[in-house]
This record gives sequence, structure tokens and C-alpha cells, in this order.
Amino acid sequence: MKILAIDDQQLILLSVEKKLKEIGYDVQTADTGKSGIELFNSFQPDLVLVDINMPDMSGLEVVKHIRTASESDTPILVMSGNTNEDVIMDGFDLGIDDYLKKPVSLDEMAARIKRKVGVPEVNIGKEDHKEETQMLQKNCVGVVIPCYNEEDRLSSDEFKAFAHKNLGYHLCFVNDGSTDNTLSVLEELKKANPNNISVYDCEKNGGKAEAVRQGTLHLVKDAQLDYIGFLDADLSTDFRDFDDLVKIIETSSFKIVSGSRIARMGADITKESARAIISLTINKIIQTILGMPFKDTQCGAKIMDREIASLMFQDKFITKWLFDVEIFMRMRKHYGKVEARKLICEQPLKRWIHADGSKLSMKDSVKIVGQLGQIAFHYK
Repeated sequence: MKILAIDDQQLILLSVEKKLKEIGYDVQTADTGKSGIELFNSFQPDLVLVDINMPDMSGLEVVKHIRTASESDTPILVMSGNTNEDVIMDGFDLGIDDYLKKPVSLDEMAARIKRKVGVPEVNIGKEDHKEETQMLQKNCVGVVIPCYNEEDRLSSDEFKAFAHKNLGYHLCFVNDGSTDNTLSVLEELKKANPNNISVYDCEKNGGKAEAVRQGTLHLVKDAQLDYIGFLDADLSTDFRDFDDLVKIIETSSFKIVSGSRIARMGADITKESARAIISLTINKIIQTILGMPFKDTQCGAKIMDREIASLMFQDKFITKWLFDVEIFMRMRKHYGKVEARKLICEQPLKRWIHADGSKLSMKDSVKIVGQLGQIAFHYK
């Protein structure tokens, strides 16, 4: 039995292809609507699985071609993050057989395909190998994770598990000129899931700001990524909260969604008492400089759309640690203060734990005040 999968995002296609081949289907893939139609004519599949939102030719145009130009009644399943009811009804009017809304599990996708075309003979009578549910995300997301001498703190198992379960995420680890075995640890981590994990190596240590900038500009080149963000390597902000930030930007008009470590009822926010006092003082200064009421600009978890990522990270930052403040200053300068406030969302985290071994010392915290003065003067 032959399956044709058409989607412009390789992160999705690779996962779909692997799953269906494991079941026993003969699978061909295409990353554009036009190439999908060409492959449909030559491959003559028993079922077509197609995305809606593709740049050159939409999934609905592919469906229309198959049903009208090719006069084919081949089963067609749409699998898309587009949940617009008018679009869905247009699909059924054109003759699709089913519509799967992302996020959706690979198991559900496989079950619906089996129901429509049956199980390949090679797999009849065999039970599928049961493993943890893998989810195809609504959008593809690139995550930059800066690493400097993280050999002993890197939570490799957590990163592996997340990349395995959440298909559509690409984790880009940036080695910021580490002097320990961080690069070797990252290369081993990449081997576990080379399609969803990459390593960007900076030969010299340039500081967190430059590491995140280099990683972001690297990911911006990947056209399949809808959103790009960054996360600290120690996972003081965990993936559950980061995924919440992604869901907010997917369902809103915000261009940047930033985590915030605000202590409140129902949240697990743990800081050292001295660090908490210093943070409050620095935040007051930052609010004054920005002219915007941010509670926590320095949280190491942020997500933004690819256009903003390309724009905000194009030029080098003037500080090594306060690039978050500089991003907001650049947003204010580019869009104006009123519009910038509409485009940025500060989302309180449910969990944040201060991790031992932080690279930012109390002495560095004192220097921050002077650096904030530099930022205020530079972006005036």
C-alpha cells in the first residue's frame, strides 16, 4: 500500500515518513504542492496526506487538482494546523475524506490511515510496538540553547525526551567556546535525534548575547521554522512552560512572548533571597529605561516569529548579558513605544527554579547597572 505525504516542513515529513514506513506502507514525500501533484501522477498512491498552508500551492489546490484535473477518487486526508472552519468545509466540499487538526499524535494519524486503506499485509496480525506518544505540532519551532561549560549541568535526557515526543521542534545547541567537554556532550546528544537536534559551534567565547544571536541567525535560514526562541541550558524554565509560550504566540497577534518569573499563588518560583532583591532593583531601573511596565525582562525563555527574530538579532548587541533589554529597546525604536507594547506579551511562568552554578555572579549584578546606562544612551 502506497502513501503520498505532502508538506512544506521537513520536520513534519520526516516524522510522518518514519512512522508510516514502520507500519509497512510504501511512502513517498513531497515538500511542495506542485511536486506533490507530479509525484501523485507517477507514484499512483492509495492515499494522499496533505497539509493546507504551503507557499507555492495550497493543500486545497492540490485536492482540487486530484479530484478535477486527475478525476481521481484516491482517499485524501488533510493534516494541518489551520483550524478555520470555512477552510475545513471547503476541503470537504472539494472531496477530502478526513481532516486532522494539529497538534495531533502520530498514532492517531496512523489509525485514521489504517481505517481508510487497511493495514499492509506485512503487518497484519502484528501489534504495533507501543512507545511514548509523539505529537506533531501545529507549527515548527526552533529553540536556541546557549551553552558555555555546561558539561556537568546539561540535562541530556530531558532534551532527548522532548525532541522525541514533540515533533516540529528543532533544538539548536550553541557551544559558546566552552573549555570543558561541552561540545562532545552536545555531539552525543545530537546523535540521539539528528533530525530535531543540531549543534552550532562558536570557536571563541563571545558571551550569552552573541551565542543566542548566532544561533538565532542560523535558525532563521531554515524556512520551515515559523517561530524561533531561546531557552537556558539548565532548564530552570522547563519545557512545559516554554510550550505554553509557543501556544500563546500561535493563537494571538503578539510578535514576542516572554516568560516572567513572577512569584504568585499557584506558581513554583524559587530564587535566592539576595538575588531576588537585586533582581527587583534592576527591574525597576529597566522599567524606567524602557518606559514599559515589564516585570521580568531577563527571564531566559522567549519565543518570537521568524520575521522579528531576523530583524532584532541582525546587529550585534552592545552588552553580553542584557541583550533581552536590548531586544525590547530595538522593538520600541522600530515600532514606537505604543505599538511595541501591543506586540510583546509577558507571560508568567508556572515553574522556575534557580539552578546552582549560574554564570552570573553577584559582582556581575553590580556591573549591570552601568551596562543599563550604556543601553539607555545607545538606544536613545
